[in-house]
Amino acid sequence: MDATALKAMQAPLKEAYRDDAARALITLRARGTLDDQSIACKVETGRALAVAGLHPATGGSGLELCSGDMLLEALVACAGVTLKAVATALEFKLGNVTVEAEDDLDFRGTLGVARDAPVGFREIRLKFDLDTDEPPERIDALLKLTERYCVVFQTINNKPALSVSAN
Repeated sequence: MDATALKAMQAPLKEAYRDDAARALITLRARGTLDDQSIACKVETGRALAVAGLHPATGGSGLELCSGDMLLEALVACAGVTLKAVATALEFKLGNVTVEAEDDLDFRGTLGVARDAPVGFREIRLKFDLDTDEPPERIDALLKLTERYCVVFQTINNKPALSVSAN
């Protein structure tokens, strides 16, 4: 897809959202059910069933997906798609790109072994390996816009209000 096709595809959406902001507000949902045979949650992805379980560092078998990995994978997917869309809109000459996200987890926190050990990620590192001859200022603009418009990055970065409830 080139910049003209992307802009043509998005133009009616942008116009509709400018005219009526309520049309831009869409509720996204994720749903899962607990497995009655093991410590796992079956998450409906829209394409397949993803089964998440305990990470091996917490006693899991390693056969199920780790939700921490899934979070990083969601960030990589969103950042990659956003980078590609921004590059397309900017007519940025981009070859092969690799996107990586990583962080270090201290499983003592998750297992309640040490109260001072944090539960969760502390410093997510998102990296793009770009194949491009574009000048540094264009690369900087690409990364800045990718960061600005990546939904998962901005969600993690700006910590949304969270709530927990039960029926």
